[in-house]
Amino acid sequence: MTMTEEAPSVPECYISEHEGFYGTIKNFTRDFVVTEIDIHGQMVTKPSVSDVPQSSNITEACPGAKSEGKTNIISPKHEHNLKEENSEPGPGQNGDITSTASQDCFDLNIILGQAVCEELEQFTALLREMSSSPNDDVEKKLANQESSNGSEKVANQELSLGSFPDKHQRANVHRAVRHSFPFLLTVTNQSEIRVKEDPDFKLLSGLVSEEEAEDFIRFIDTKMPNSVYTFRGDDSKEHRTAVHHFLSRRFGKLVETKSFIDQQQKTTAITVRLRKKGKPRKRTADDSKEEEVYTAFTLRKENLETLEAISYMAAVLGVLPSDFTYAGIKDKRAVTYQSMVVKKISPQRLREKASEFEKRGVVLSSVRSVSEPLHLGRLQGNHFDLVVRDLRPHQGHGTLMELDSLVQEAVENVKVKGFVNYYGPQRFGTGQSVQSDRVGLALLKEEMVAAVRLFFTPEEGDDPQSVAKRHFLQTDNAKEALFLMPMSKARERMMLRALHRYGTGPEGCTRAWLSLPHGMRVFYPHAYCSRVWNEAAAHRLTTLGHRARQGDLVWKQRREEGIEAGETSLPQIHVVTAAEEEEEVYSLGQVVLPMLGNSVKYPENPVGGWYQERLARDGLQSCRFRVTPLKLNLPGCYRPLLAIPHSLTYRLEQGQRAGERQQEWNGKSQASGAVPQHPDTDTTRPGGLERQRGGENVQGNGEGESTVQSSDTDTTSLTLNFDLDSSCYATICLREVMKCDP
Repeated sequence: MTMTEEAPSVPECYISEHEGFYGTIKNFTRDFVVTEIDIHGQMVTKPSVSDVPQSSNITEACPGAKSEGKTNIISPKHEHNLKEENSEPGPGQNGDITSTASQDCFDLNIILGQAVCEELEQFTALLREMSSSPNDDVEKKLANQESSNGSEKVANQELSLGSFPDKHQRANVHRAVRHSFPFLLTVTNQSEIRVKEDPDFKLLSGLVSEEEAEDFIRFIDTKMPNSVYTFRGDDSKEHRTAVHHFLSRRFGKLVETKSFIDQQQKTTAITVRLRKKGKPRKRTADDSKEEEVYTAFTLRKENLETLEAISYMAAVLGVLPSDFTYAGIKDKRAVTYQSMVVKKISPQRLREKASEFEKRGVVLSSVRSVSEPLHLGRLQGNHFDLVVRDLRPHQGHGTLMELDSLVQEAVENVKVKGFVNYYGPQRFGTGQSVQSDRVGLALLKEEMVAAVRLFFTPEEGDDPQSVAKRHFLQTDNAKEALFLMPMSKARERMMLRALHRYGTGPEGCTRAWLSLPHGMRVFYPHAYCSRVWNEAAAHRLTTLGHRARQGDLVWKQRREEGIEAGETSLPQIHVVTAAEEEEEVYSLGQVVLPMLGNSVKYPENPVGGWYQERLARDGLQSCRFRVTPLKLNLPGCYRPLLAIPHSLTYRLEQGQRAGERQQEWNGKSQASGAVPQHPDTDTTRPGGLERQRGGENVQGNGEGESTVQSSDTDTTSLTLNFDLDSSCYATICLREVMKCDP
């Protein structure tokens, strides 16, 4: 067992003594495939979204309807620079349409009747004809009308649509007319509804295109929380000022406007957001019902962080990142499949956005309604299909036979003894100049400004993200840094927007951290706690060895009466006694170490003292593991010292096509929707070993019998397939197998 003097994020401390070998992973993202295993032990499935039947209840509820439901306009027909990319509405749609009940149907033929609809069509045609003359110097006319009489009618023509005694029926008429004819204003006189030309629309259509004016009026009428509307790019500052002033005078109580520079289009556009009401209205049963809509789906992402994918989907859908729930965070540099649930979004709407998500490497499948959100940790584990390339011994070049012997010994050791259950390097930010645990330490000390500056520490080089970070640290100008920051960096952009709004002092930095969803905020203190756990694990093994010792903490599970087979009561923590150590009642595999927090106990041996010394070294001797300004509480937990892979098989290949079969098969599985298992392996994932050399495939039981065929090239790759429990890292398992960082 070896351990470096300095404590890296993942200590070099192993549980087995085999030699190991060199190799590289993640040469291609599809060399590293992760599939979540749910609490029932099933790998999440991934049929193609196009294969999922679309709901047909829309046409049944409203036959002949052009479009229906409430319009949730994020940025219709235009891409919004703050919201990444939004899909264009399809033919006959204005914005994003979600299906609703039949009482919200916008088919005027059904609501008004054919005769009244014909009158309405003639009336609107007349208004269009009257307003078709050029509108010169609109800004001057607008100013004159505003100064003389804000309520002055632009047109006096009106049309009665009839009487509607029921208020719900009147509400449907108002919505349907405004949706189909945004340039009309509906007025109720007792039970009669009359329509006339909307003066606000008339004036606005003189400032912007008629299409934009219609979309904006629909946006105002919808009043969808957190929704955003963006006008087309406009490089004229004077014209933008006129639009700002008009919107402020006419709709200032409802909306707020800002101009933002669109980096992609190289132009400036006006963005409109609904104001938050100062006093929240009383929640109704319908509000609660709408918020309790949950849609589950399987997310496939490639070379993308989980939180980055969530931020992008939230931006497109017009919801908060916190509306997404998931069981665990997956690797970035990999192809990953996991379950997710989003709140307040129907399956129909999610399917409509599927093609837009695919532009960013996000593919959805198995879209369905569920009754509740997912909870972090609600999974059994993950299945891994990995390819390690360019294998070679630690010393010399070695033949294929020698490599096979090394690989078999390593795999057998890990199958039996497991590996030290370290948190992987991705927990701390692989390759970053300032790792996440340092940011977390600053947050635990409530040093908000220092934490922000650590967060924005740039990498070496001139990539756009580093340029933006460097500019912020040098100038303290969050607005300019936001302009430079790539659109894909959701966390950084949220922080910069808050820093621009609230300043870069202690209060502003606190607000910046609060702008991130809770899951993103707590990630950094957890990263610090994870580093300390890694160091504690290495210290425990080097000082107390490979047996359960007095004072160690172990799981102690009791089966209660009345509990079905396979279920146990919540695990309890037990302190190993001297007698239990002597009798070897517990094994090293049952030993756990505490994750820092305010609700855990520490080992009652020298390891417990080490924890206190380690915290004191970082100035946290009196830390309560609560960051009150950020609404963070870290209760802590217990993590097993060792982890063991399940159903482990391997395949050793040599030749020019080494590892290519995994790539090809992954592509086929993606197209067909199959669960990613390696070809030629039993779908039950047996525990035996499997090897392939050259063109010969040999499956064995780990005894070492095989036939080696020569090859014209020295390229050798290793394919591994195995399951790990939740919160265990495949890269750490590989470190134990290879005895080096892969």
